Amino acid sequence: MTSKTSGGFERDVEDFTRGTRAVVVLPDQGGSPRDADARLEETAGLALAIGVEVVRRIAFRVRAPKPATLIGSGQVEQLAEMVRDEGLGLAVFDASLTPIQQRNLETAMGCKVIDRTGLILEIFGERARTAEGRLQVELAHLDYQAGRLVRSWTHLERQRGGFGFLGGPGETQIEADRRLIRDRMARLRRELEQVSRTRGLHRERRQRAPWPVIALVGYTNAGKSTLFNRLSGAHVMAENLLFATLDPTLRQIGLPGIDKAILSDTVGFVSELPTQLVAAFKATLEEVVSADLLVHVRDVAHPDSAAQKADVEGVLADIGVEEATPRIEAWNKLDLLGDDARAELLGEAARRDDVVAISALTGEGVGDLLGAISARLTAGHQRYTITLDAGDGAGAAWLHQHGEVLDRTVEGESAVYEVRLAPADYERFVVRTV
Repeated sequence: MTSKTSGGFERDVEDFTRGTRAVVVLPDQGGSPRDADARLEETAGLALAIGVEVVRRIAFRVRAPKPATLIGSGQVEQLAEMVRDEGLGLAVFDASLTPIQQRNLETAMGCKVIDRTGLILEIFGERARTAEGRLQVELAHLDYQAGRLVRSWTHLERQRGGFGFLGGPGETQIEADRRLIRDRMARLRRELEQVSRTRGLHRERRQRAPWPVIALVGYTNAGKSTLFNRLSGAHVMAENLLFATLDPTLRQIGLPGIDKAILSDTVGFVSELPTQLVAAFKATLEEVVSADLLVHVRDVAHPDSAAQKADVEGVLADIGVEEATPRIEAWNKLDLLGDDARAELLGEAARRDDVVAISALTGEGVGDLLGAISARLTAGHQRYTITLDAGDGAGAAWLHQHGEVLDRTVEGESAVYEVRLAPADYERFVVRTV
């Protein structure tokens, strides 16, 4: 299967097609907090996201990983027999495979083999819609392929006008491939740096017009986009699919006591997120790093909800989000819980001031979430008494836009406002009126 990159040329990706029958393989090396069945289910969901038909799922206990194949020879033979008997064209390994392991497994099993990193990259390649997203995916894919050095990158010479100036006649094909990949990656990084600078300018403009930024974060398929749509009235893709959202989306919303705020929907995180993607999507995730408040959307109906939370927190730390950044947990998917589990969860949420239980699908608890977001953003606000000319409509509008007007009385030609404002906003208002 081939696909077009943002540069307009074809890249050879995993040579399987939609509808390919596949087996999902979990080499269980122990030490994981996740249930094996839940891990197989997640990987099958990832494969489904690119149209693969998962017909078998199998977990192998791996006590001593084999350098050549990761799993034992008997396990490889068992898989090879399954591939032959059931006409499978693909084996998806829920693990990271070295290039040698991948090649040896393909030879022994007689089908295409893809590891977790390659699978996630393939999904990202299909889902990225913006120019920036496509650049990031291509960079991550090239970084991944550079270690494998497949002999499929020679078509890049068409982008460069031939090999004449790249090396002497003694340069081997693998060296030429490596050079082509390295040069293309350098160009992509330069383009992404320009995108990042542009995004930074937009962010600075938003910060000068002091609207708080709220970033929705969470594990993939936790319900972030459904919540985003409900809060903002937008219509971003929200499906029961892993990685339904890749490109960031920003919308303006109103909150109790806050006239304007910026809501950001972000890519979902996943366990063992490939390092290539964390690095490539850093520009996109800068919206998270600079947010005034993070709303961590959690799928509390998922059996691995606690482990998913740990994965999200790990990625947030990796991209530089400070622990001091204010956070609220939105315990989502109440509608999927039974009565007993629901009552227990609601009781626990009520005892915490950083948690709101919701159903983004039905809207239950969303009003409480908006109130909690507003309370957290205005926690440092103070009460001020401000006197304006009764005809100062612009000043009155500014106070309504940046704070919560608690009371207004008219005294002759003056209007006296009781307002809750952030100290920084109060200072800005004083400077404005001097």
